[in-house]
Amino acid sequence: MKIVRVEAIPFAIPYAKPLRFASGEVRTADHVLVRVHTDEGIVGRAEAPPRPYTYGETQESIVVVIDKIFASQILGLTALEREVVHERLDRTVGNPAAKSAIDMALWDIVGQAAGMPVSGLLGGYTDRMKVCHMVGFAPAAEMVAEAERIRDLHGITTFKIKVGRRPYGDDVAACRALRDTLGPDADLYVDGNRGWSPSESARALRAMDDLDLLFAEELCPADDVLGRRWLVERCPVPFIADESVTRAAEVTRELLAGSATAISIKTARTGFTASQRVLHECEALGVEVVMGNQIDGQIGTLCTAAFGAAHRTTARHAGELSNFLDMTDDLLTEPLTIEDGTLRVRDGHGLGIDIDPEKLARYRRDR
Repeated sequence: MKIVRVEAIPFAIPYAKPLRFASGEVRTADHVLVRVHTDEGIVGRAEAPPRPYTYGETQESIVVVIDKIFASQILGLTALEREVVHERLDRTVGNPAAKSAIDMALWDIVGQAAGMPVSGLLGGYTDRMKVCHMVGFAPAAEMVAEAERIRDLHGITTFKIKVGRRPYGDDVAACRALRDTLGPDADLYVDGNRGWSPSESARALRAMDDLDLLFAEELCPADDVLGRRWLVERCPVPFIADESVTRAAEVTRELLAGSATAISIKTARTGFTASQRVLHECEALGVEVVMGNQIDGQIGTLCTAAFGAAHRTTARHAGELSNFLDMTDDLLTEPLTIEDGTLRVRDGHGLGIDIDPEKLARYRRDR
């Protein structure tokens, strides 16, 4: 299973409506399909979603770093030599989405060669995950209507509410409207994407103390070192680090510094190999985890679900697996479906990623 070719194919699929959060806005899924070819004809596939306002990567930079640097460094290696692959990729700093897509494509190759699903190779805990849906910035009535629609259509009862982009009082009012409408059985948590200051975050949490929130995520920047630590000490719910923990060493830093009490794992930025390291670190320290989403399309969502369903700890909470619902189309031959609030892992060998060639030809940007 020697690697003989690596492709980085840029594609663009519009969203039905913009996805807004404190650190940015997305109107089009400008992603990269990564395909790793072997001398035995097995092709591993994964998706790299760039987030320039968070990690500095763009669609163009992902394509260039794979084509000009990463591909030549791993040609001739086998899909089993993942440690060697990571050693070589890590000579180049940053570029988490590009590195992660290569890692997941290698796991896809191993799963296909072994005749086993990747989720089973990773741990095989369950065959599905509960789904959390992100509710973005909009007037409170629109946010409530969207949550009700998603609940009624897909059975989802966990919602992550984006806050931090407008005065905190408006966000608090929206959260209260969602709780009043969805009732006590819905799980709600807030994600600030670093949009508030520590003091604004503390005031907002106090104002929402009666809303029975599940988590609070990245309400203020981790770079506000003392303010963040002060806030986390007073936070009444687990405080999730997300953008501030792009690798295992940063997880250690944030947890030991008292700047987080829970961790978001995103396979789009740590692949499967590094995500397992983060997961095991959190388990060893008794820290809760959630499966996050980098506004992935269906390919990336399938990867997130495969990892999340593979482990007891990641399957405990609903994963962010529904952002693809806002896309006007996707590349999979068989689209993903969410039923009764859950998303099933694909049966079969590898990750079960089957690309529709006509859709790829329609949406790719390099031809």
